[in-house]
Amino acid sequence: MKLIIQIPCFNEAETLGIALDALPRHVEGFDAVERLIIDDGSSDGTADVAKAHGVDHIVRHTRNQGLARGFMNGLDACLRHGADVIVNTDADNQYNADDIPALTAPVVSGEADIVVGARPVETIEHFSPVKKLLQKLGSGVVRVASKTDVPDAPSGFRAMSRAAAQQLMVFNDYTYTLETIIQAGQKNMAITSVPVRVNEDLRPSRLFKSMSSYIRRSIFTIIRIFVVYRPFRFFGTIGLTMFFLGFLVGLRYLWFLVTGEGEGHVQSLILSSLLIGMGFQTILVAFLADLLAANRKLLEENRRYLVSSRDEHGAGHTVKKGEKK
Repeated sequence: MKLIIQIPCFNEAETLGIALDALPRHVEGFDAVERLIIDDGSSDGTADVAKAHGVDHIVRHTRNQGLARGFMNGLDACLRHGADVIVNTDADNQYNADDIPALTAPVVSGEADIVVGARPVETIEHFSPVKKLLQKLGSGVVRVASKTDVPDAPSGFRAMSRAAAQQLMVFNDYTYTLETIIQAGQKNMAITSVPVRVNEDLRPSRLFKSMSSYIRRSIFTIIRIFVVYRPFRFFGTIGLTMFFLGFLVGLRYLWFLVTGEGEGHVQSLILSSLLIGMGFQTILVAFLADLLAANRKLLEENRRYLVSSRDEHGAGHTVKKGEKK
């Protein structure tokens, strides 16, 4: 069996060497352990650092395409290089590489398709109270949307089987962490978590420039998750709420009408009509969105079939060390 450890990178020359030196060359259950980096348009010599540390494969983007796209292109390259199991980790050495054997063990044994490393979020000193709260909120939303029990959904330290990697598809340009777990839950993959340790913080997060930016992006990501993966529930809840409020306002107008005071409360009748109309239209949108979601699932299944067929027949161009993709 072959394990490939992939690391998405964007201007990580200062920390990448530390992360690479910590990665194991031998992991129990595998005949070969290789390393792959995704150089996402770096301008600081990240690829040179990778070469100097003996990285086996390099995927290069000519311009920055974002973490999610880098993650997906990394999976694609790992599959084409024959990976049976893929581990994703960060270039800033956030995660303790000594936990990789524990991360891959459930996949090797066939107990899980995806394993997510659960960080001790509450005890991480460089996480602010707001970030800890958002981590919990994001994980809670993912548990509801995916019907899984992953305690640390935003964790990027994870292992997955070849079959799982072939089925994943990320639509969000910002991050892949939440969306991939929801997809896995909807596809009935076996997902589990193992506790992992974290290292000393070497640099600030690159995903957000300020706490306000992090909050804004996190809220947008959470809303988008429900729109994409639970569209009927999302729009249906909004539609039924407006319809119910309009119904209550209509009852209020009827009460005044019965008591002879209806003439002075025509505004309630107008508001009731608007809310009921908007609620009905939103419910129709819920049905249309649900149909689109069904079509998206068919497209994902078609993509999975094409990817698995390509890998089985050895089609596609293999990315060699230092080669641009």
